[in-house]
Amino acid sequence: MSNKLISDVLLEVADAIETGNFGKKIKIGLTTLGSEHGSENLINGAKLAKNPLFEIVLIGKSDQGFESYEVDTEDLMYKKMEELLDAKEIDACVTMHYNFPIGVSTVGRVVTPARGKEMYLATTTGTSATDRVEAMARNAIYGIATAKACGKKKPSVGILNLDGARQVEKILINLKENGYDFEFAESLRADGGSIMRGNDLLMGVPDVMVTDSLTGNLLMKMFSSFNTGGDFEAQGYGYGPGVGEDYDRRVLILSRASGSPVVANALKYAYDVVKGDISEVARKEYKEAIKCCFDKEISELKSKKLSHEEVEEVKVPEKEVVTETIAGVDILDLEDAVKALWKKGIYAESGMGCTGPVVMVSKEKISHSIEILKNSEYVK
Repeated sequence: MSNKLISDVLLEVADAIETGNFGKKIKIGLTTLGSEHGSENLINGAKLAKNPLFEIVLIGKSDQGFESYEVDTEDLMYKKMEELLDAKEIDACVTMHYNFPIGVSTVGRVVTPARGKEMYLATTTGTSATDRVEAMARNAIYGIATAKACGKKKPSVGILNLDGARQVEKILINLKENGYDFEFAESLRADGGSIMRGNDLLMGVPDVMVTDSLTGNLLMKMFSSFNTGGDFEAQGYGYGPGVGEDYDRRVLILSRASGSPVVANALKYAYDVVKGDISEVARKEYKEAIKCCFDKEISELKSKKLSHEEVEEVKVPEKEVVTETIAGVDILDLEDAVKALWKKGIYAESGMGCTGPVVMVSKEKISHSIEILKNSEYVK
């Protein structure tokens, strides 16, 4: 055994005795080129995050006190990052830009302003699927897996009130009825339900807020920099780790506008998902979801979409006064729901209520209309 190896072993033993951590030391990489606030901003974040639980490895510009791999360009920096990840020299890496494959997207982590509660935004960058509803359904699984990896044993799930939210809700309800074990969050608005409004966002009602990645990206920026004017992201944990059904590179994303406090939190977030083995947790969650007919739900979603794309002329019944509303129809299904009633000879109109889209019918035909829409799976 070489003197250096003996020395390294003795140092590890001494460190373990000091910290109480006798496992293999987790190493988290941080790329240090490309920030709008300069490399020093990123390195300052590393200094803020420094602690006995994990080591920080700089890739790009180096600094005393850190293991470093110095390179001159961003292209070389990303190449070195991937080399270190694939060789298991680092366990995860925090960076400002990365091209994830389709099927992988990132789960952000914010601190909500109303109650100071942590909330996971699923998702914030990347593309879980090319279809919006399918992507959001997969985002729910990614969010649950990430929250579990970070120590939330049974995270609550809410769905942001966006286009496609009702369809996502139907898929998740069916998964739950088939045995997929998770809990829906309940909106704190008077009408409740698992569809979350802006108020629920600010209060952090669910542990996991399901959204599409573009909206999630916007929300991350708002939560991170609402009190700084927008050019310096000062709060939260960044845009999070890339998560997929069978994805092993632990890459966490920052914005180029992220300030050193967010950089520090992102490094701690990376430690959490490494310690919680997010890749294995995500695989397990997907297996459970598939066991509970997730693939069947997605297949039926695609079949329904194809049938809706077929243009069908439907005769509009004679117009009558519509005063009653039926809520719970997704906006992507709204016109099809109206046509479903027309086919049955019921005059209906589409509208928008304060909590989302509605189908409007006459008072005399409300019960029959609800029955028709339930049988056609437009409402639950």
